[in-house]
Amino acid sequence: MHALGLGCLERGIGVRMAENVCEGVRALVDESVTLIVVDAGLLRLTPWEHAAVFERVAPGVPVTVAVASDVPLESRVALELAGFRVLARPVTVADVEKVEAR
Repeated sequence: MHALGLGCLERGIGVRMAENVCEGVRALVDESVTLIVVDAGLLRLTPWEHAAVFERVAPGVPVTVAVASDVPLESRVALELAGFRVLARPVTVADVEKVEAR
């Protein structure tokens, strides 16, 4: 994810990195963002619980979850049903730009 952050900065896309979801949520309380990208490996709650948290701290902001390419289809579908956009790692700057363009 750090490479993604650096790539976004090189293209003029603002980035706020967080080492874990708690740190990220605290940052969202203080900062305005247009897109959230989170590594699925950091998620500890159910997809629906995470969706509720993100909606509460960043209403209306799209959330993209980066997953390993071998994540089971059921897990990907659960994330999508909760409202997340799911992308296989490694997520590229072009992927982020496509999500932002939606």
